[in-house]
Amino acid sequence: MAFLKRSSKGFNSDLRSLAGLVAEMGGCAERQLAEAIEALTRRDNERARANVAADAAIDMMQQTIEQRAMDIILTRRPVAEDLRQVVGIVRIANELERIGDLAKNISKRIIAINDQDIPVRSLRGFTHMATLMMTALRDVLDSFARRDVAKALDVWMRDFDIDRLCASLFRDFLALMTENPLAITLSVHLLFRVKNIERMGDHATNMAEAIYYMVKGQALSRERPKADVVSGMCLPTGEPSEDWLASAAALPSTG
Repeated sequence: MAFLKRSSKGFNSDLRSLAGLVAEMGGCAERQLAEAIEALTRRDNERARANVAADAAIDMMQQTIEQRAMDIILTRRPVAEDLRQVVGIVRIANELERIGDLAKNISKRIIAINDQDIPVRSLRGFTHMATLMMTALRDVLDSFARRDVAKALDVWMRDFDIDRLCASLFRDFLALMTENPLAITLSVHLLFRVKNIERMGDHATNMAEAIYYMVKGQALSRERPKADVVSGMCLPTGEPSEDWLASAAALPSTG
């Protein structure tokens, strides 16, 4: 860990302990995402249920980090760069907690679709997108441990690739629903799973921005690169619109 040499030994010890908790939490988030992917590819509902339950541990770790950060602020009274380190760690823990929530949501939808057949192209696309996300998460956690701004910025830039794949898969799901109205329910579940991965990418880039702030002492001023999203399919927040989902659900079924 790259800590400030001018800080007191007591503060540095506290900060290392806090950073260690973040590293542990990051490892849990990585495992939760990996388990969600395995549960989907193996169609393993029991594995998915276990992954849903595992999210509680990540939530507890995030609460512990927040409490310890508050204790450090109250007892050590850090200022300037020292305070920035604590604030940055809390921000990163919050982003990891959200990634855990999204992995849990993916697992819930695995259970919901049960034994429905997933098109091979869709499964491959989702797996590829999830692999990109896992690499981004691993790299941003490494950049945090090393205070490596260059690596954090690389993760920040690569979010474009996840967004672009998300848009491509959305188009595939629209085509699938148009060709086979019986696949609407399955496609909506797949759409939300893909959107969960895309949101994870946003949280990883938020972590990269927090690392930049911790090291440089200022917010990243550049505009985050974003791939074009399929027109009419997403709100500015990045969530599928209610009107779009209502239209999809209203498509006539056959059979």
